[in-house]
Amino acid sequence: MTNKRRKSDAARWANQTIRRRTVLLMGLLGVAVFAALLFKLYDLQIVRHEELQEKAVAQQTRSAVVTASRGAIYDKNGEIMAVSATAETVCISPYDIENHKDTQDKEYVARGLARILELDESAVLEKMGKTNLQYVELKRKVEQDTADEVRRFINGEIDAEGDPLTTVNADGKTVLLSDPTKTPARLHGIFLNADSKRYYPYGTLASQVIGFVGSENTGLYGLEAKYDGVLEGTEGLTVTAKTNTGEDMLYQYEQYYDAENGDSLMLTLDVSVQSCLEKGIESMVDKFGAKHGGAGIVMDVNTGGILAMASYPTFDLNDPFTIYDKNLSAQTDAALAKALAGLTEGSEEYAAARSKTVNAALGEQWRNRCISDTYEPGSTFKPITLAAALEEGLVNLSSTFNCTGSITVPGWPKAINCSNHAGHGLQNLMEATGHSCNPAFISMGLKIGTQKYYQYLKSFGLMEKTGVDEISETVGMFAGEKDFNSNVVSLASYAFGQTFTVTPLQVIRAQAATINGGYLRTPYLVEQVVDAQGAVKYQHDSTPVRQVVSEETSATVRQCLEYVVASGTGKNGQVVGYRVGGKTGTADKTGNPDREVVVSFMCFAPADDPQIIMLITMDTPSRNTGVYVSGGNMVAPTASAVMGEILPYVGVEPEYTAEEMVGADVTVPNVVGMTAEAAREKITGMGFTCRTVGEGETVTDQTPLGGAIVPNSAAIILYLGEEKPDAPCTVPNVVGMTAAQANTALTNAGLIMRVSGATAASSGNVYALNQSAAPGAEVPAGTVVTVQLGAQGKTAD
Repeated sequence: MTNKRRKSDAARWANQTIRRRTVLLMGLLGVAVFAALLFKLYDLQIVRHEELQEKAVAQQTRSAVVTASRGAIYDKNGEIMAVSATAETVCISPYDIENHKDTQDKEYVARGLARILELDESAVLEKMGKTNLQYVELKRKVEQDTADEVRRFINGEIDAEGDPLTTVNADGKTVLLSDPTKTPARLHGIFLNADSKRYYPYGTLASQVIGFVGSENTGLYGLEAKYDGVLEGTEGLTVTAKTNTGEDMLYQYEQYYDAENGDSLMLTLDVSVQSCLEKGIESMVDKFGAKHGGAGIVMDVNTGGILAMASYPTFDLNDPFTIYDKNLSAQTDAALAKALAGLTEGSEEYAAARSKTVNAALGEQWRNRCISDTYEPGSTFKPITLAAALEEGLVNLSSTFNCTGSITVPGWPKAINCSNHAGHGLQNLMEATGHSCNPAFISMGLKIGTQKYYQYLKSFGLMEKTGVDEISETVGMFAGEKDFNSNVVSLASYAFGQTFTVTPLQVIRAQAATINGGYLRTPYLVEQVVDAQGAVKYQHDSTPVRQVVSEETSATVRQCLEYVVASGTGKNGQVVGYRVGGKTGTADKTGNPDREVVVSFMCFAPADDPQIIMLITMDTPSRNTGVYVSGGNMVAPTASAVMGEILPYVGVEPEYTAEEMVGADVTVPNVVGMTAEAAREKITGMGFTCRTVGEGETVTDQTPLGGAIVPNSAAIILYLGEEKPDAPCTVPNVVGMTAAQANTALTNAGLIMRVSGATAASSGNVYALNQSAAPGAEVPAGTVVTVQLGAQGKTAD
């Protein structure tokens, strides 16, 4: 019994040991499994929470960005210069298209989309091949009519070739056409998202100023880039639930988060003034074959607000990556031929050379020359020297200067010549300014001294950026103060505008300060920023930076510069009915072996109470045009024509002298139906001459028609029962003729001459420099042809 008991106890002990070990092992395994599970749960729910959540959302929803409407850009009168309009982005889901390959043909879908969107069919098929993706963009910023055609294709209303798949039956219901070869009524895997597209209604107008946006609606250039954060707004989002097959679950399963539209800009630019300036510069550059184009600025002298800013060549804002100017395009083609010569098409070297050449051409047309280019201003800089000398009390209107044709400056071995090598003789301050006499201005500079003159350069803001609200502004190049103070030769050359550089905006800012009472202002383009509700969020402050010279000095400068236009080198800048002040300039490019020059003209009006100031520059005009190369001969006539158009527009009314009243514009009265005697009396009473055609007693027609605006010296033709001829008149070429000769030629041709520019009374012997209608053109009888008069021959600056 004892042995049996002992064996039983041993077995029981062994079983208990096994059970304990089993329980322990199971406990350990349970703990290990639980720990592993806990770790996995921690990894899935904590560590990879965001990753898995994004995957779940991606599997269950489809989201699309809703582009915010970019703020508009308006001119000062509310004219739209840039605006965003509704567009759409066409997308595909390669995943969905693959899932429906049994019911819709991929090649068919690709063919239809390629046709509608003007894409390469193989490129569309390639994107469809990315079957792991559910969102691929085919084309962004699609016009509304194109987007609607895509919808008709999706809905089975048209086929891939654009032929209709549906028709309207007698009951007014839309039904499918019975054609078994057609695809299903609705296509899968194609969808459209709301987007916006930037439009520039005026195309090329102010292109370098306004700038443009890229494919992401982000400003790339000009004001679009400078104020991108203001204009862009905040994007919205559309989130749509999907079924397990990837189909959209619309309506109650869709969430829409509104986009917040951007703010808008109200500019100081005026589209009418801008148009006048651009038209004048383009005509001038083309006429004189300027190698490096031209630039111009019109500015309010009392605020610094820029009414117009133009660079030529220009480009189309709606297509900024295409070379717009025909001359620049031809130059680019020639440069490409040279750069790609000997390279294999398709090679990396070929692509790099092509890209470099095209980008250089694009940079040329995009560049705002008014703020990004520097040049030696030449004699247009002399008003700054004049103002400094007057302010220091070193000269006055009674001061005299004896010009022998040159002047010797200490430290320079050669005499510095005047433009008139024979010399101007003894002249007072006003005459010296009118003659643009280099020795006189060198004398003024030497009297001021290097240290004081350098301080005036700083005070006029010439050694700093103007602060204009644009991108890419640069500064000119000046000698360091220490070097300048030890070199009177630099002082002498600076005094008449050579051996340093400025931007056009820098120099017009300083010129404005010499005539507006002495106040230096910050030029600007944006007057206000307004939100979508029209509330003003920003208003420009036109407080002057500082007063550089006194009111008395400024008044004397105006008086001298008015003399320049009335009797000096700027006579071709005269505008009938207005007192105009100005300064011509012809600057040699220092160190340039090709004798390249920059010709320019600055003018302002009215001379006694300036409202606007304008600077026009032209870089390297041709010497083979038959016109002496100078700012007075080449640029002043253009400035006169532009000023003549914009002054009345901006509200500066003409004040004609008694002599200028002859030829002043008036409105022709309508005398049709009146007796011949009464009509003749009314016509001649307004200053017109009158002639009749026919023998009747009543006026049956007239030329020009009533309401036309013509010079009051024009001849009005009255038809007394005689039929008025409708044959056009041929415009004669009157350029080079005297005013009397031009008037006779135009009158004999059945046309009416309007005079602009210099007048015989103020300028002596003048000739026709330009005419508004091209010689040989066919125009209606009685058409008014504007003839610009001015001096010809050698006009020094």
